[in-house]
Amino acid sequence: MATDPAGHQELDDAAYAHDRFLMRARALFYARLALLTLGLGILVIPAWKEAFGIEGPVPAVVYLVMVAYSAASYALLERPYFGSGLTFLTLCLDLIVLVYLVVSTGALQSPLLPTQLLFTMLFVMLFPKPLAVIPPLLTFPVVAKIQELLNHGHFDSHDLLFLVWYSAINCVVIYVVVYLNWREETKHREILRLQRSLQELAVVEERTRLAREIHDGLGGTLSSLILQAEYLQNLAHDEKLKSEISELKGQAEESIDELRRSLKMMRDDFDLVRAVGEVCAKFEGRSRGLKVRFSQEGRERPVGSEAALTLFRVLQESLTNVARHARAANVEVTLRFSDLGCDLSVADDGQGFDAHQPPPPGHYGLLNMSERAQHSGGRAQVESAPGKGTRVELHVPLAGSAPPFQVPAA
Repeated sequence: MATDPAGHQELDDAAYAHDRFLMRARALFYARLALLTLGLGILVIPAWKEAFGIEGPVPAVVYLVMVAYSAASYALLERPYFGSGLTFLTLCLDLIVLVYLVVSTGALQSPLLPTQLLFTMLFVMLFPKPLAVIPPLLTFPVVAKIQELLNHGHFDSHDLLFLVWYSAINCVVIYVVVYLNWREETKHREILRLQRSLQELAVVEERTRLAREIHDGLGGTLSSLILQAEYLQNLAHDEKLKSEISELKGQAEESIDELRRSLKMMRDDFDLVRAVGEVCAKFEGRSRGLKVRFSQEGRERPVGSEAALTLFRVLQESLTNVARHARAANVEVTLRFSDLGCDLSVADDGQGFDAHQPPPPGHYGLLNMSERAQHSGGRAQVESAPGKGTRVELHVPLAGSAPPFQVPAA
């Protein structure tokens, strides 16, 4: 089946980033519970209220608002986009409350100022993007400006030292968290890559085992059937009986050829162009008076085992339909290779049919073609009209390329 490794990588990375965000956001909620517990103590303990300069009902209202948006943020956490946006907004509101507490307890010399480092770490861990760290970094210049306004322009060397010191620590925290995030993501990608490699290896080993078992079991049985048919053919004297035995032998030989092709596909040793040419030649040999012309256009490109099987099965189904229904004299089979993929065309000059009408009950050949094409990331199309022959077109992508489209089954 055609796959898009880059697309799978993006999906894996997005799922991993979302799970990591949820885990860290839940940790933020529990950290908020601890801070809200301390905040409740500040509201109810008189000595603490005096130390923080808290007066009037406004702090209690702010506290209740913090409790409300913390609970809402946690409840809506798993909503795509909305949850992350609300978490970012509530963190910014937490910072505003922190700025108020820092200014009321000494500004740049406040014992609460180191709490800002916690917010810097939370912002970087939850939103590892350059713009996301702006709110916590603005804390220091905002506090410094408020302090300058409150002190009527006074800003001494100690204040400058605190400003530079905390700013430097913030930069260190940001660097460490970003580096650890990068290491974690790198390890995650390596683990996923190893898991996919192990899965592919397991599939290859299982296919090899099955190919060996089929070759030794079913292959041996078919070979014995061919030998017995030859023996009976030599013993028979009735020409009609000889013809029937010859037909039986031919069917067994065709079955063992089909078995060999399947084993080659399972072992990734399938020569698509050669197999298509052989099928066309054998089909012409079995069909009395029907001419089959095969041609290749473009340099052969690898299409992958799943796509090669799809091409081959659609060709077989198309030729079978020609033999059963077309009443054709000529069949043109073309295999085209290009940078966009591989295209198979099977066109006959038979009686055709109305392609817009649904197939009769019990006829699933055209539906199977479409489903096979979808499974390989390609598309199948049948063009026909009464008296104008039939053309089957199949497109599959090259190996390792992304399927450009998915076409609904006809």
